[in-house]
Amino acid sequence: MSLQKTGGKWRVFFQLIKETKPSKTRMAIAGALSILSTIVGLVIPLFTKNLIDDFSFEDFGSSHIILLISAFIAQAITSGVSIYLLNHVGQHVVARLRERLWLKHLHLPVRFYDEHKTGEMISRMTNDTAILKGLITDHITNFFTGIIAIIGSFGILLYLDWQMTLIMLALIPLSIFILLPLGRKMYKVSRGLQDETASFTALLSEVLSHVRLVKSSNAEQREYNSGKSGISRLFQFGLSEAKIHALIGPLISLVIMSLLVMILGYGGLRVQEGVLSSGDLVAFILYLFQIVIPMTQFTAFFTQLQKAMGASERMIEILDEDEESLNSGKDIENINQSIHFKAVDFGYKKEEPVLTKVDLEIKPGQTTAIVGPSGSGKTTLFSLAERYYVPSGGEIFLGETPIGDYSLASWREQIGYVSQESPITSGTIKENICYGLTREVTDEEIDKAAKMAYADQFIGEYPDGYETQVGERGIKLSGGQRQRIGIARALIRDPNVLLLDEATSSLDSHSEIVVQKALNNLMAGRTTIVIAHRLSTVIDADQIIFLDRGRVTGIGTHAELLETHPMYREFAVQQLKLNHLSLNQTI
Repeated sequence: MSLQKTGGKWRVFFQLIKETKPSKTRMAIAGALSILSTIVGLVIPLFTKNLIDDFSFEDFGSSHIILLISAFIAQAITSGVSIYLLNHVGQHVVARLRERLWLKHLHLPVRFYDEHKTGEMISRMTNDTAILKGLITDHITNFFTGIIAIIGSFGILLYLDWQMTLIMLALIPLSIFILLPLGRKMYKVSRGLQDETASFTALLSEVLSHVRLVKSSNAEQREYNSGKSGISRLFQFGLSEAKIHALIGPLISLVIMSLLVMILGYGGLRVQEGVLSSGDLVAFILYLFQIVIPMTQFTAFFTQLQKAMGASERMIEILDEDEESLNSGKDIENINQSIHFKAVDFGYKKEEPVLTKVDLEIKPGQTTAIVGPSGSGKTTLFSLAERYYVPSGGEIFLGETPIGDYSLASWREQIGYVSQESPITSGTIKENICYGLTREVTDEEIDKAAKMAYADQFIGEYPDGYETQVGERGIKLSGGQRQRIGIARALIRDPNVLLLDEATSSLDSHSEIVVQKALNNLMAGRTTIVIAHRLSTVIDADQIIFLDRGRVTGIGTHAELLETHPMYREFAVQQLKLNHLSLNQTI
């Protein structure tokens, strides 16, 4: 059910909190203790009134002292336990929200990440959820107990002196008149601040993750200026927020001081007239503080609530995004069938097609190479095969069955992918080789995969072997070493279909030879699709498909395309350094 359809902002906000399933028991106990603490607080001024009016050293015994101390201790204990329980609830709500957001992010399609910055998503999971925690742990209790304190205090004050109480009531509409417009302004400012914080987090994440590029390009000053600009915008939002606080604080203080002066002046006059006793006036002032303090807390509550509503809107937008369903569909029973692309169209933007009417067949157990100039759609073809995206037209089949009928988990389980630069996560070599596996893997399996990938050669040189830490994004490894770990990762999965994005194109000649041997071990007996940047690596492929501007313009073996495809022939002349004589001999 879409959260956006549940009603207004308030309802949506509380629905979001409700879906985290906070402990009703803890909330009930915390609420009960808070009410008890508030009631004790309401009794203390009456006790003080009687103490002042009837005070005498003869009557003031140890029982009065014990009763007063007991009241203060009871209030402190109930308040402390209530605060702890509410903090427990708040931490639970934040943990569940972060868990939901994290699960959602892992199941969002790749297209979502094409359009959103990673840093923004990090900000949603950290900063925005922390705002909701602050509201629950620091403000909600004060709000509800404040209401009880105000109602109770007004009831007692009406009993003590209804005329003075009406004077106080006259100032409440004035306070509301001050707070409402400032609250609306705070909502706009806090939402802008959260968006700017997300953008700044995105900038930090991007720059710090490519710090070597920054340094090698002498781009420190450029990135400093970008960061300084973001900091300046955050500063401006902070100033706007400070201006609102600067207005709210003094205005509320003015109302409070005016009220206090009026009560003292008018109350003193009533005491002189004999209408009020001294104890009544002291109790009146104490109850005044029990009204005023919650009212100042209401200001903080509504300010934080506006921030929380802005934060929750952003989270709801993410939670409402369509996600991938890994287990929706049937399992693959026979992968040893041809993969057909039939009239497949695709574009990252509707007005900019990348693939147009692509028709091709990838036969089981054979090696198919995809070649063509840069920007022809080779990597996009891989992305569709991995089901990162859905074709905008046409369909992809396994045998006679559309691949969309199979569950994503089942489909991707059949596929091993080795890119130009195999991604490595921080952790150990062993953890990277076994990444994503749900079954238990023996040391013998890991060692066998490493040997077939020729990775055992360098792993054995490390003192910690497979337990060697590779650093963030595998920075402690060379390009060739990362590629061989990527190949070992694919080998241990034992996939039936291989996608190879020319895994040797960025390597030196020695590393290329070793990695190519590892790839030959990986490709043996498997359906293999290779993106070829160098024709020398795919001239022995069972079939070569030539892509040009998103269209298939040629299919055949190396020899067939040399004879029938002018652009492929041109590629061969340029890359293989063939002259016309050797070219004719090749044909």
